[in-house]
Amino acid sequence: MTGNGKGFTLLEVMIALAIAGIALITLLSLGNRSLGTHTRLQKITQATLLAQERMTEIEASAEARTLNYADDAEPFEDPFGEFRWSVHFEDTPIPSVRMVTVKVLWGEEAKNELVELSSFLF
Repeated sequence: MTGNGKGFTLLEVMIALAIAGIALITLLSLGNRSLGTHTRLQKITQATLLAQERMTEIEASAEARTLNYADDAEPFEDPFGEFRWSVHFEDTPIPSVRMVTVKVLWGEEAKNELVELSSFLF
């Protein structure tokens, strides 16, 4: 403060502006991180729903006895063209039971961007 106590010194104003600037930069970076997290969670949710849909189709085909138990992989049709699915069948110790795994992938495989569901077919 100045000698008469009615104002701020230039140094005090500069320190206050520096603190406000640092706070604003921090808040902006948190906002960007929040948007990135939201986008990733949205992809995971879409992939999970697509995997559940594909698993339901497989289970319905198994129930109708029209299922071909061969591994398969394809991309989804638009508007989900950025996602692709793969299906893998495995035998189990019980002869009448098979394990099916549905994977829905997007983006780069190296980043492990996928959702995986497993179920048993009787």
